[in-house]
Amino acid sequence: MAEPSKVIHVRNVGHEISENDLLQLFQPFGVITKLVMLRAKNQALLQMQDVASAVNALQFYANVQPSIRGRNVYVQFSSHQELTTMDQNQGREDEPNRILLVTIHHMLYPITVDVLHQVFSPHGFVEKIVTFQKSAGDWKTMEVFINIRKSYYVSGNLFIYLFCVYSTINFIIFLRNCVGFQALIQYQSRQSAITARSTLQGRNIYDGCCQLDIQFSNLDELQVNYNNDRSRDFTNPNLPTEQKGRPSQPGYGDAGGMYGVQGSGGRGGGGYSQMANAAAIAAAFGGGLPPGITGTNDRCTILVANLNPDRIDEDKLFNLFSIYGNIIRIKLLRNKPDHALIQMGDGFQAELAVHFLKGAMLFGKRLEVNFSKHPNITQGADTHEYVNSNLNRFNRNAAKNYRYCCSPTKMIHLSTLPQDITEEDIISLVEEHGTIVNSKVFEMNGKKQALVQFETEEQATEALVCKHTSPLSGSVIRISFSQLQNI
Repeated sequence: MAEPSKVIHVRNVGHEISENDLLQLFQPFGVITKLVMLRAKNQALLQMQDVASAVNALQFYANVQPSIRGRNVYVQFSSHQELTTMDQNQGREDEPNRILLVTIHHMLYPITVDVLHQVFSPHGFVEKIVTFQKSAGDWKTMEVFINIRKSYYVSGNLFIYLFCVYSTINFIIFLRNCVGFQALIQYQSRQSAITARSTLQGRNIYDGCCQLDIQFSNLDELQVNYNNDRSRDFTNPNLPTEQKGRPSQPGYGDAGGMYGVQGSGGRGGGGYSQMANAAAIAAAFGGGLPPGITGTNDRCTILVANLNPDRIDEDKLFNLFSIYGNIIRIKLLRNKPDHALIQMGDGFQAELAVHFLKGAMLFGKRLEVNFSKHPNITQGADTHEYVNSNLNRFNRNAAKNYRYCCSPTKMIHLSTLPQDITEEDIISLVEEHGTIVNSKVFEMNGKKQALVQFETEEQATEALVCKHTSPLSGSVIRISFSQLQNI
C-alpha cells in the first residue's frame, strides 16, 4: 500500500456511480476538496482536506466493505500527495445534467436568448436561459497590435501601414473575441440536454462562425430574475424585463457581485469584518455562489412569521438561524406572537437564511421568512443579544460553515461529543423529536461525531432547534444539517 496521503484512490467505480455517491461515502470523515472521476478506467481520485481525514476513512473501510448502489468499491491511498490541475483535466468527464454550459467561439453576430432558444428547443423543452460575458481576452496580442500601430507612425514603413489598415477593419471583431460569450441552458429533462449536447457540440449557429462548445453544468437550478434578451424563464412569462445591469446568474462573469457583499459594520452593530467575510465566501464557493443566491443583498434583518408561539423562543431561533451566519440580536414581537425579527451579521448571511429557510416546517408550522423593512433591531428590554456569543458559528472556520449551508434535511450531524459517547446515548438524546431511521457514531481527527437520519425534514429540524448547544457530559453539542442522503 502507498504511504498515507490525503488523496484516496477508488477502484471499481461503475458508470452508475455518480460524484455525489462518492461524496456521501467519504464526507463523514472530513472535508473533500477535490474529486476526479476517471470514467474510462472505472476509477476515481478524491482529495481530503488533510491526511488525517484520509487515514480515518481508510481505517474505517478496512473493516467495512464500502458499497455504492450494490457495487463493492475498493479504496487505497493514492501515489499522489495532492491532485494537480493536470490530474483534474485528465480525469474531467462531464456528469450528465439537465443544465448545459454553452460557450460560443468566433462570435461575429450577436447572440440573444431568442437565437439560443431557436437552436436548442428542437431537442426538448427549454425551461430557462441565462447569458453572460466572461473575460477571456488575449491581451498580449492586443498589446502587440497597439505597438505595431505605434511603430508605423515612427518608421513610416508601407508594409506596416497596410497591416494597420487590414487590422483596423478587423479591430471590432478582435475586441468581440476578447470577451467570451456564454450561456446556461436548462432543459426540463436530463435526456434532452444529453441529446442536445451530442447533436450540437462543435456546430456553428451561422455559417463559419458562432461555434458551440457545450459542457454539462454542475448547477441544479437556474435562478432567473428578468425576462429580456439576456435571460428568460419560459415557465414564468410574468417576470419583469428590467435587468439593472447585472447578470441573472451570479458567479458567472459577475464574481464581483460576490465580493460586493455588505458587511454589518457600524450599521449592523456586529463589527464583523467585511473583507474577512468576502474571503471566507470566496474560499467556500470557489468564485461562484449557490444557485438562487445573488450575493448583493445588504439587508441584515429578517422577519420570520407563522411561528408556533407555544413552542418557540429566542434561543431556538438562534439555533436554527445561526447555521447561516452570526446572530446579532433576536426579538419576538409581543403584539404578534407568531412573528420574530432576527438580525444577522451581514446581508449575505441574511440572504442565505432567507433562501434556505423559506417554507421550512417547524413545530407543525410552515415558516414565512423574508427580509425586514427595518435595517436593524433596536436594543431594548425585549431583545436578546447574541453579538458576543461564543456559540456563533462563523467567528471561526467561516469558509467551512458557508460550504455546509443548505435547506433543512432529514439528516443531522452532531459534533463536539464526549469521547465515551455511544450510539444509544445519541438516540436517547434526540428520539423524542421523531422517528429515527438510522444513526452512526464515528471518530474523525480523534473526535467523536455522529449522524442521525430522521423520517422527515421537520423532525430533524426540531431536533436541531431543541438540542443544538445542549450540555452532555461536560461537552456542548453542536448540530447542523448534513447533506448526505443515507448513512
